[in-house]
Amino acid sequence: MADDQAQQSKQAPKKDPTAGIGISLAGAVDLSSVKHHVSAKPGQAGGAPQAGGYVIDVTASSFQAVAQSSQTYPVLLYIWVPDDDRLFDFTRQLQDAVNKLNGKVQLARIDMKKYPEIAQTLGLRGAPALVLLLAGRAIPVTQGLPGAGEMQQILQVVEKIPQLATRAGVTGTAPKMGSGSSDDAKEGAGDAQASAEQKVPPEHQKAYELAQKGDYSGAALEYKKVLDANPQDHLAARERAKALLLARSGQKDVKAVREAGAAKPDDEDAQFAVADIDMIGGQVEDAFGRLLDFAAAHRTALNDVRKRLLSYFDICDADDQRVARARRRLATLMF
Repeated sequence: MADDQAQQSKQAPKKDPTAGIGISLAGAVDLSSVKHHVSAKPGQAGGAPQAGGYVIDVTASSFQAVAQSSQTYPVLLYIWVPDDDRLFDFTRQLQDAVNKLNGKVQLARIDMKKYPEIAQTLGLRGAPALVLLLAGRAIPVTQGLPGAGEMQQILQVVEKIPQLATRAGVTGTAPKMGSGSSDDAKEGAGDAQASAEQKVPPEHQKAYELAQKGDYSGAALEYKKVLDANPQDHLAARERAKALLLARSGQKDVKAVREAGAAKPDDEDAQFAVADIDMIGGQVEDAFGRLLDFAAAHRTALNDVRKRLLSYFDICDADDQRVARARRRLATLMF
C-alpha cells in the first residue's frame, strides 16, 4: 500500500493542509456487480448499520446541500453498497470512528446503486470509497475494500480530519441526527423498541418523504398541517423548524453569506442569513448571539429576532442550556 502524496501535491499548493491524506488500496473492486447481498435493510437484524448521530444518508436531491455544508464542517463521503454484507464491519468501524469525534466530521453515506451519478461526478467507478469534502473541495481518501492493516490506516486518517479542517479554516460542528452508535445495528438491532423509536409517525410520513427528497419547503408545509391538527406535536415542530431553515439557507454559498454579513453589520437580512448558516453548521451559540446582539443594537428588529430565535429554539433539545441563556437575554431585551 502506498500513499498518494505525489498525486495530491500535483493537485494542490505545497502548504495545503489536506495534501497527502489519500490511501491507495490494492484491488478497488466494483462490489455492486458482485452477488453478495442481503435482503435486510440498514438497521434491521442481519443488515448494515443504520445512520444516526453524525452519520447521514444522502440522496441525489440532498447531495448539493451536503457538499455546501463542507464550507462549515468537514464531510466524509462514503460511497457504498448497503446490501453487501462484506461492507458491514468496515461501515460499523467507520461510523463509530466518526461519531466519537462528536460532530467534528460528518459521514455522508451514498448508495452507489441508487445514485451512480454522484459516484460518476466524483470520478469513482467502484465501492466502497471515501472522499473528503473540505471547504467545497473533494479530496480522495481511499477506494476498495480494506484489509485489517489498511483499516487502521483509514481510521487514523479519520482521526486527523478535524486537525486538517482547522488548518483549512473550517471549524464548524455537524448537526447530530439521533442515536448513532453502530452497536445498535449489530445483531438484535431490529428489536421492537429500537424500531418503535426510529419509526416515522404515520401523520409525518408525507413530510418526512419530502424532506428526504430535499423538498424542504414542501416538507415544512406538510409539518404545518400536522401542527394545525395537533399543536402539541413537538417532533413536528422541530422538524418543521429544521425544514424551514434548510429551505431558506441550505443551498446558499457559505462564504458569500459570511462576507455579506461582515460587510453589512446593520442589514437585517444579511445578519439573519449568517445566523442560519451558523445553525446549519451546528454553531448554535454563535447564531443565538448574533441575533441577540443585532436586536440590542437595532430595537426595531426585536420582533423579527424573537420569531427567528423561537424557530431556532424548536430545533434544539428542551433542556439545552444555550436555549435557556438565550431565552433569558431575549426576555431582558423585550422587557
